[in-house]
Amino acid sequence: MDELNLKYVNLELLTNQLNHETQGLSSKTLVVRRGRPFKITMHFSGRPFNPDRDVLVFKVLLGDLYVQFSATLSKPQSPSGWSAEIQPGNIAHSQAVTVRIFPPPRFPVGLYHLHLHVLGQSWQHSYMVGEFALLCNPWCPADSVYLPNEDLREEYVKNDFGFLYMGTAKNVESRPWEFGQFEEGILEICLFLLQVSPQHRRNRKSDYLRRADPVYLSRVVCAMINCEDDRGILKGNWSGDYRDGVHPSQWTGSADILKKWAKSQFNPVHYGQCWVFAAVMCTVMRVLGIPSRVVTNFNSAHDTNANLVIEEFYDEMGKKLHKSQDSIWNFHVWVECWMARSDLGSGFDGWQVLDPTPQERSEGIYCCGPSPVRGIKERRLDLIYDIPFVYAEVNADVHTVIVKNGRVLSQSVDKERVGAIICTKSLGSNLPQDVTDTYKYPRAPMRTNETMSTRTRRSNSRLGVNNSFAVSLSLHKAPVAGETIFFSVTVTNKDNVPKTLKEHVNAQAKEFNSSPLDTFWEAHNILQIAPYGVKIITHQIPHSSYEQMLLGDSLVNLAVVMQDLGSHERVLATEEFNIPNPQISIQVADDDSILTKKEHDARLVFRNPYHVAVSGVMTVMGAGLLEGKVQSNVYLQPGDVMEETITFTPKKAGTKMLQASLVFTNSPVVIRGFLTVCVKPA
Repeated sequence: MDELNLKYVNLELLTNQLNHETQGLSSKTLVVRRGRPFKITMHFSGRPFNPDRDVLVFKVLLGDLYVQFSATLSKPQSPSGWSAEIQPGNIAHSQAVTVRIFPPPRFPVGLYHLHLHVLGQSWQHSYMVGEFALLCNPWCPADSVYLPNEDLREEYVKNDFGFLYMGTAKNVESRPWEFGQFEEGILEICLFLLQVSPQHRRNRKSDYLRRADPVYLSRVVCAMINCEDDRGILKGNWSGDYRDGVHPSQWTGSADILKKWAKSQFNPVHYGQCWVFAAVMCTVMRVLGIPSRVVTNFNSAHDTNANLVIEEFYDEMGKKLHKSQDSIWNFHVWVECWMARSDLGSGFDGWQVLDPTPQERSEGIYCCGPSPVRGIKERRLDLIYDIPFVYAEVNADVHTVIVKNGRVLSQSVDKERVGAIICTKSLGSNLPQDVTDTYKYPRAPMRTNETMSTRTRRSNSRLGVNNSFAVSLSLHKAPVAGETIFFSVTVTNKDNVPKTLKEHVNAQAKEFNSSPLDTFWEAHNILQIAPYGVKIITHQIPHSSYEQMLLGDSLVNLAVVMQDLGSHERVLATEEFNIPNPQISIQVADDDSILTKKEHDARLVFRNPYHVAVSGVMTVMGAGLLEGKVQSNVYLQPGDVMEETITFTPKKAGTKMLQASLVFTNSPVVIRGFLTVCVKPA
């Protein structure tokens, strides 16, 4: 019989995924990157393959779109289209033929079907060979997401853990996060996210074609992370009531969220806030092959009326008031993705801001970006997408007003507060990297009498107006949960006459994204100050005053209004600070000799520093170290110490992270701990 029949096809799963840097993304599906060839081996029954008589024609399909191309014995001349090369060898006498298939470097991302047509002189057979996922390729110079450094690719594409930075600019807290892009089923969920998007449902052909462009892909994903316009992944909630879902602070990784979304038939997961939205988007983008990192902007402005001014109001006693639609978040978390921007001209390639937290609409949908970081720094407000909004987040001026019965008593302007620090995880390190200078040029030096210490806030006097006295606040040391907070108010008399001043100082608990709540501590004093004199008033806030008042964010707005009883002049100074929760200590004996496929013990220790008993559930997890999660119940009296040992067996070499979280019962507080370990091959 002269016909050639295909017996089976070997997709060379392990070899291809090793060559394409996709190992671990899927155990079932062939995962390859565009711009790099992958090979398949076809085994025929009956007679051997004859290249002079037999023709192999491949067809790759993405939905209803397809491309056909023939396999040849010569290498492809043009990288712009699909091609296939029959590998040299004793083909004429072999029933196994290996072919290298070349995907173009700028072809749509998605899940493809591969068909084979075998043609003879008077016959032909067609076969469904299998399917493969085609991803972006930051290893390929011709791909628009090319990242020209292996260390950068290792960090921003392959690293499956990281840190989210929270707290305040003066006391940055690290929160461990497991991106989980190598967990079973995550690749498939991320690809299906594209199918669920409104863009795909509205016009399948257009969506498939435009997936070649990471700018388009990133906007689709950004909008799909929140559920405001679509069947997106997460529902945002800043109300404080999370009874019908999960408190945003309790999430520790992206995989649980993505799996819950898919299992529910794509109903939104309750609940997320900015760091959750950003971390999940980072996972999806890394899966798709687009280099990504999570970035935190401290003192992030939400400028609702786009005038680059944020207004804050205080009463005469120093209590912050809810009188403005504008706000300053103590921190706000977004994503940067690396890509070329041929749509903007030269100079705007590189990191792009994408913010999936639903704040304002962009072209009618809740997404933000990609905004080139270079364009934000250059104040190119004319460029797409959403540069004016992000520019305000890092550059807006703060106008502070003291009011009484609707009457303005004092005003001030602060040009330094917003965008105080912008940071991300350092390359190959657990420490934050300051990237503020990529977003902002240094401001012109202030005059000597306007210099602001890194440890104190200057008096909020109107710039260019001389007050007769100055006020500042200063914490004695970084606050610690369970301990008394000590701080000082310093008053400097600039006049040659003595003054009688009245001090009003108060502390309010606050959430990171909103105005403070009620005052939980206050003090009032009368003081005399000599001409050109300096007075320092020391205050202390006992733990008993703040422990029950603080929310999960553990943030405090501290303010002092100093009033001259003679002239009625008022000067306001403010400070927002965080009280970090204690951490769970994780220790591994001989942590420099962690080997794959060998059992190791980790010891977890936590001491209850609070003055009340605590109870909750502790969860330990670690991608590549633990199968699933280890959970245990915890109950501790004040001062009690918890000690537990868990066993883990690393599956593969590399830097991995163990993390533990203790979720308290009937409290938003979450205690955390982490340890990174370097796993060596056995």
